[in-house]
Amino acid sequence: MILAIVLGVIALALLAGGVKLIALGGTWYYLLAGLLVAGAAITSFTGRARLGSGLYGIMLAGTLIWTLAETGFEPWQLQARLAGPLVLAIWVFWPWIRANWKIAAGTTAVAIAAFAIWLVRANAWQDATDASARFASGVGDWPHYGNTLAGQRFSQLAQITPVNVEKLEPAWTYRTREKFIGQGFEATPLMVDNKVFLCTASNRIMALDPETGKELWLFDPKTDAPPASTCRGVSFYRTQAAQGGQCAARVIFATVDARLMAVDAETGKPCSNFGNAGTVDLKRGMGDVAKGYYYVSSAPTIVRGKVVLGGWVLDGQYVGEPSGVIRAFDAETGQFAWAWDMDRPNEHGEPEAGKTYSRGTANSWGPMSGDETLGLVFLPTGNSTPDYWGGHRSPGSEKYSASVVALNIETGQEAWTFQTSHHDVWDYDVSAQPTLVDLPIGGRTVPALIQATKRGQVFLLDRRTGKPLANVEERAVPQGAAQGDHLSPTQPFSTGMPSFDATVWTASKMWGLTPIDQMWCRIKFDEARYEGPMTPPGVKPTITYPSYLGGINWGGVSVDPERKLMIANYSRIANYTRLVPRNSKEAEGLVASKNGGIHVGQPVAQIGTPFAVFTGAFLSSLNVPCTQPPFGKIAAVDLKTRKVVWEKPLGTGADSGPMGIAAHLPIPMGVPNSGGSLTTRSGLTFIAATQEKAIRAFETATGKLLWHAVLPAGGHAAPMTYTSPKTGRQFIVIAAGGNAPLLSGAGDYVIAYALPQGTATAGK
Repeated sequence: MILAIVLGVIALALLAGGVKLIALGGTWYYLLAGLLVAGAAITSFTGRARLGSGLYGIMLAGTLIWTLAETGFEPWQLQARLAGPLVLAIWVFWPWIRANWKIAAGTTAVAIAAFAIWLVRANAWQDATDASARFASGVGDWPHYGNTLAGQRFSQLAQITPVNVEKLEPAWTYRTREKFIGQGFEATPLMVDNKVFLCTASNRIMALDPETGKELWLFDPKTDAPPASTCRGVSFYRTQAAQGGQCAARVIFATVDARLMAVDAETGKPCSNFGNAGTVDLKRGMGDVAKGYYYVSSAPTIVRGKVVLGGWVLDGQYVGEPSGVIRAFDAETGQFAWAWDMDRPNEHGEPEAGKTYSRGTANSWGPMSGDETLGLVFLPTGNSTPDYWGGHRSPGSEKYSASVVALNIETGQEAWTFQTSHHDVWDYDVSAQPTLVDLPIGGRTVPALIQATKRGQVFLLDRRTGKPLANVEERAVPQGAAQGDHLSPTQPFSTGMPSFDATVWTASKMWGLTPIDQMWCRIKFDEARYEGPMTPPGVKPTITYPSYLGGINWGGVSVDPERKLMIANYSRIANYTRLVPRNSKEAEGLVASKNGGIHVGQPVAQIGTPFAVFTGAFLSSLNVPCTQPPFGKIAAVDLKTRKVVWEKPLGTGADSGPMGIAAHLPIPMGVPNSGGSLTTRSGLTFIAATQEKAIRAFETATGKLLWHAVLPAGGHAAPMTYTSPKTGRQFIVIAAGGNAPLLSGAGDYVIAYALPQGTATAGK
């Protein structure tokens, strides 16, 4: 009776969904499967178990044939469509299994072997042969967010090698004692002058002993932090005017309540000779700035003694939010140097009394890079708010949004700009740090710039001119703008570099943990508009792939400049977006944020436009992605040949599961990720980033997984490395604070790993 009821519930779901799918022009499978399962339920209820088993067996055979016809032997599709029905089949066929246990045991053994083969095919977890080499030990600090102004996140250190990395163990742990704030703990520390410097989400700054992690000093700027904020790093500067003395070396940072500050690197006390007693008011010239609507989330960039910063502007609230102006200040005095306001790009002074920087312009919230020799600072730009309707945007925002822009460090004048998405209405703001590397091209060494994007497109440019060094094509994209808006007829595609990811989804590629939620995903897919990349948002639901998570988000890429290899980690999930007319009941209750809380992935008002917007990840009824795994990957690209050298899923399902409940299944299926990687001269790539609470080390040349450690919370930051002056040991450091949207826990941990004392010799 219980079996009959269970089968009946499943049948009703299949029949209801099947009818809906047929009405949408979709597959007949679910209706036919529902009829067979309903037959099995009825016959079981009436005591005709053998007939019920037969009907269920016909459904299983038909499911296999249908799956192979639609998707072939695609492992994740076999899992989605067959795993649940096969588990239930044990109950359905139990009388036969009990009577024929030997045959059943043999069938089980075959099934286990098939499952093992499926794991290998689905996850490509067969690692390449170890081809590690030995390198001499080195010493080094980590003085910039990306180690150098080039943002390569590469270290010359080679004490930890592919041979000995498996011996890494926790060396010290530091707790910031800060309450978890929504975005998590995304800081990458610095190590200079025998001190580790880092910041928390509320901009408390601390210096730690690099050998022990002991707190040396802590400075609390007493910020009025919004409910969700972040600080990705601080900057270090050694003054040119004084040798020794107060603030001869200083830590410079910006706060979540819009202040630029400098503290003495030795004591943590404010620098009295910087700004007004150590502080510069970043709200100056900005006009009205509500709490949480403007702040600097990434470390300032210092080039030729000038501190350059942009700012993060709250997404999607109203037309005319605070300006996205870029400003430079003197690193010694804090005095204003210049501004680049994209709506008045040739006026570099502060606004006159009674005026403000241009409101509502695109902003730059990701990490920047710099070239001291060329005298340029390179900034990734975001979007003009609101994101999903652009009929109101200014000429400056139209030209400079979703771009990488080079500015003259002395004057703030634009040197060049390259736009990665035209008239962005997908939240494809560029957040990854531009990565600078010199490459052999055409028999000469060319100063290049790599710009990764949320679209998964990677653009290779000449950093002197902004001209592409790898082919870029303008391709026609889907049209049909929302009322009052317009679209670009074409978009740039970087055909000369690999794409992360170029998948075009179909209904047959929808996924689920069970046939029921996979059917739900197919219904949602067929209800939506999807015509491939850059399908524009509209009143009818639309699917955007990659999502606003990426592709490649603010974690960017790392580069091994000696091997000429680029490491990219990226996510593979889609967005489900719908514009809601302003005069509709759904939009009535949506108002602009009053506290500056993060609203990414939630309904937002977009006041001043004809539409509010409902958007978020395209998830099934069980709260798992509708796009099939892997949901996140990591890859290496040879920058000489511009080909993918290796690629594999990043992360396991150990901390993921339906409805946000961890399944504790360490299947290497690849999971969504946010954060960056680190490469070393010895041939290692370190990365955390994943929804899974873990940090890993891969062999850079082959992708072989060499080391793995569990973290107390997700490590959504970029790791860094340094050598301790006291003992000469190399340390790997990661911030582990989790992330609320990624459901990766919460924490306040900074964890350093090193080889055991006495074994820190290269190759040992």
